[in-house]
Amino acid sequence: GQAAPAPAPLAPARPERDIAVVESALAAIRDDIGDCKRCRLCEGRTKIVFGQGSAGAELMFVGEAPGADEDASGLAFVGRAGQLLTDMIEKGMRMQRADVFIANVIKCRPPGNRPPENDEVSTCQPFLEAQIKAIQPRAIVALGATASKFMAKSGDPISRLRGRFSSWDGIPVMPTYHPAYLLRNPAAKKEVWADLRLVMDVLGMRSE
Repeated sequence: GQAAPAPAPLAPARPERDIAVVESALAAIRDDIGDCKRCRLCEGRTKIVFGQGSAGAELMFVGEAPGADEDASGLAFVGRAGQLLTDMIEKGMRMQRADVFIANVIKCRPPGNRPPENDEVSTCQPFLEAQIKAIQPRAIVALGATASKFMAKSGDPISRLRGRFSSWDGIPVMPTYHPAYLLRNPAAKKEVWADLRLVMDVLGMRSE
């Protein structure tokens, strides 16, 4: 009979890890950030948004920067875009939001939600890199242009980056549109769902 098409390569298995060790590594990163004054964003922020979720997460979401709701609460993705992200994870991917880890490239809100400047990204990026290293997710979804260009190490527009895996230290990264963009352009949800299905495939989850 016909040979079945080759499946998408599975994300690498992770070595067994002690979750308490990962949690203490994350706590140490948060301590290192402290009451951060390393860039100008400290002047206007209310709270540092470290990111939250499971230290044992197999899947990590990386966004751009906190917005007003996040700045007020200190939690990542809690506004309308965050609600849509929760639906994407729970209704779409059939995972619990509490089982993934969600963080941003930038930990403080830029004034007026403007995109982060390059020097702000380079000042803050070691903290995200340390979070990824501590958690060692099996796959990462980059949400929106800033996170996608950073995670894919590319200057291409998000419309070119999405739907194709790149790699971060051997971890498959899927760039896709930001939930805030989907609130303005609901027709793009179809493309994001296609991207998330590819992520489910590399995690070995059925995405029927």
